[in-house]
Amino acid sequence: MLKHKNDIKRFAEEFESCRKILLALGDENRQHLILEMMQMDCCCGARVGAITEKTHLSRPAVSHHIQILKDAGILNMRREGTKNYYYFDEDMKAINKLIQMLEDAKTIMEDLSDWNRTE
Repeated sequence: MLKHKNDIKRFAEEFESCRKILLALGDENRQHLILEMMQMDCCCGARVGAITEKTHLSRPAVSHHIQILKDAGILNMRREGTKNYYYFDEDMKAINKLIQMLEDAKTIMEDLSDWNRTE
């Protein structure tokens, strides 16, 4: 059981480090925005105006949601003069971190399930 306590403690730290990512992905508007950006197929990035045209959101709302996705590490921004272009993080650090956290959760839950069955 001590092994599980250490695993759970480590998982709690992972969970905390993924909080911004989970928050960012948990909102329906941001989910819609991500899907629209994927469908735009803009490898060089998209501007807020172009993203706004593809959503039912106002320009300030799109900017707000982009900032949250940026803070979570899902989107990056590059500037060309006065224009900002938003694109998905090519390293996928935030997504990979989330996947690792979910895999660890699954492993712990499976181990606990197996342990409970043998009791």
